[in-house]
Amino acid sequence: MNTSKVYFTNLRTSPTNNLLVKMEKLVKKAGIEAIDFKNKFVAVKIHFGEPGNLAYIRPNYAARLTSLIRSLGGKPYLTDSNTLYSGGRSNAVDHLQSAMENGFNPISAKCNVIIADGVKGTDYREIPINGEYCKAPKVGAAIADADIVVSMNHFKGHEQSGFGGALKNLGMGSASVGGKLELHSASKPKVDQESCTSCGICVKHCAHDAIHIGKNRKAFIEYDKCVGCGQCVAVCQFDGAVLDEGDTSERLNYKIAEYTKAVLFEKPHFHVSFVMNVSPECDCWNHNDAAIVPDLGILASQDPIAIDQACADLVTVAPALKESELGKKYPHTHLEGQDKFKLIHPDTQWQAGLIHGEKIGLGRRKYELITL
Repeated sequence: MNTSKVYFTNLRTSPTNNLLVKMEKLVKKAGIEAIDFKNKFVAVKIHFGEPGNLAYIRPNYAARLTSLIRSLGGKPYLTDSNTLYSGGRSNAVDHLQSAMENGFNPISAKCNVIIADGVKGTDYREIPINGEYCKAPKVGAAIADADIVVSMNHFKGHEQSGFGGALKNLGMGSASVGGKLELHSASKPKVDQESCTSCGICVKHCAHDAIHIGKNRKAFIEYDKCVGCGQCVAVCQFDGAVLDEGDTSERLNYKIAEYTKAVLFEKPHFHVSFVMNVSPECDCWNHNDAAIVPDLGILASQDPIAIDQACADLVTVAPALKESELGKKYPHTHLEGQDKFKLIHPDTQWQAGLIHGEKIGLGRRKYELITL
């Protein structure tokens, strides 16, 4: 079986070799210069970070990468789609403001920002792929209309998919609001009445007014309003809101892989992943918990499956940090060689997305790691 090449650099620096220089050397070694960028529109897909969350990729890296793309003749722009849930990025006005405040602006990031699916998340293109789960994914127009896609991925945990990397950034992140609804359409959470403490955090964070506290002081869900976004599951600290038995993390990851296929369909693409600030949960939160492992490095590849697998493998073999969620749960072991995302989110199955992605031709799980 053929292998894909994934390039890796650690975070050691010197006065003549800082992290921005190292990243540029890395992406060049990984083959970014082989792409014909001349006069091409280049969607640089990145997560701008929910206001209050500080684990997102620094805009300095985006500035360096987009400057390189311009030097190769491309027309790059930073982009992301609006969110399904409430927060600082659920419409283009708030989303753009959040991006600017976090440093993704023409001054700091040296690049313009375009919200991919428009003001209200309705600007999208359907891309027919005849997938097993998604026939024609709804992709934000500014990403669908790009000639080339480059992903910049912050690698971290995720409460529904297991981890967030290249596939999550591209598949879920590029989906329009309607596309995100399709991705979550099988997710109908329920409330475990015994575990519910009536704290009300699920009510506060439901963007669709679908969950309320009943007369018995327990939460309940109005399923005619519920879109299955899973926000209540994510915010509940007491296992009161849980996914229904018929729903699985595997199915969500299958759909994310198919959306990624649509995003990259018949386009040159390239991927850079940052294994830094590996927080236990997604950057969509308005906070980021302590990193679960040490900062490890930066990876680059032309294969989104291989780069996600390589990132996961690096985190697996790394020690858990004592003052993290993992360190508190497992205080007497460093957890080298254990699946840390599974330990944090036991109901998730991140491997499913990579297996399905390989099946539909997105890339290969088997890779050669080349250290610079």
